[in-house]
Amino acid sequence: MRVLAAMSGGVDSAVAAARAVEAGHDVVGVHLALSRAGGTLRAGSRGCCTIEDAMDARRAADRLGIPFYVWDFSERFRDDVVEDFVAEYRAGRTPNPCMRCNERIKFAALLERALELGFDAVCTGHYAVVRTGPTGLELHRASDAAKDQSYVLGVLTAAQLAHTLFPLGDTPSKALVRAEAEARGLAVAQKPDSHDICFIPDGDTRGWLADRVGTAPGDIVDRTGAVVGSHEGAHAFTVGQRRGLNLGVPAPDGRPRFVLEVRPVTNTVVVGAKEELATAEIAGARFSWTGAVPDAGRFACEVQIRAHAEPVRALARWDGTQVVVVPASPLDGVAPGQTAVLYDGTRVIGQFTVDRTVSAVPV
Repeated sequence: MRVLAAMSGGVDSAVAAARAVEAGHDVVGVHLALSRAGGTLRAGSRGCCTIEDAMDARRAADRLGIPFYVWDFSERFRDDVVEDFVAEYRAGRTPNPCMRCNERIKFAALLERALELGFDAVCTGHYAVVRTGPTGLELHRASDAAKDQSYVLGVLTAAQLAHTLFPLGDTPSKALVRAEAEARGLAVAQKPDSHDICFIPDGDTRGWLADRVGTAPGDIVDRTGAVVGSHEGAHAFTVGQRRGLNLGVPAPDGRPRFVLEVRPVTNTVVVGAKEELATAEIAGARFSWTGAVPDAGRFACEVQIRAHAEPVRALARWDGTQVVVVPASPLDGVAPGQTAVLYDGTRVIGQFTVDRTVSAVPV
């Protein structure tokens, strides 16, 4: 089988490519250049897709004896991920750029080009498992719960699963992957994992957004509408945030307050007690199904609202136009723009972008 190995320059993708070679596939390595800033440098564990990462990927490919190319996806990454990120924050939502990157770059643009060039599959270093179930291919959680990445892969479709390989999915731990890389003589064996948003390597999301969205003074209010503070731009806040509020009026009970809502139209941030973050229902019209499409109507599931959050038992319903999920116990601080991934045990059912939330605490 002809396999295109997406090589980020990290240890996971290098070992995944090595396993694909060892399995007897005809493997070609490719690194995606996602920024036109050719001098972009890596800062410890922050950022990815830098010039150092491209060099590390090339060295790994050389060690494996496979052809290697760098493909420039910077324009599409800018349009589909970076600009989407800015637009979502401008609209008062909290996006997940990793979901958009997987959806629109790694498993859309990359896979489309791979198939056009005659490859049978794309191989990545993600920790997830593709299995054949009663109704076809299914996406499942990885064996290593600590490294499981099925959440950020919830955007994949059945057609994409048919052309995707995740060689690391059944590996019990990341330590074993690093040991294998060491044994194979891969220089990235002890390279730190990347964290944070790759196109904001210094981690200053608030400053980065301010440069692109601008600043505009506004009010911070409680749920009654009383002004309790001010801010320089609603885009700098997200639901559940506690730090950086700089409130001028303390809460009557003296307890900390959290962001409950961001209202971009009025440039207002609403705050309240932690228990007011409890969410009784979420819904969204931007959804996709991973594998078999569930029948319209109601179905039991588990819902996960962040990459490393605990899944919560829930009842979902969809009518072909939107998905509505009612958790068995309230979710904590869900923001519009977040991604909700639905599971049946270890199997990913699908995902949707949260458009609407219903508080479990009456106003």
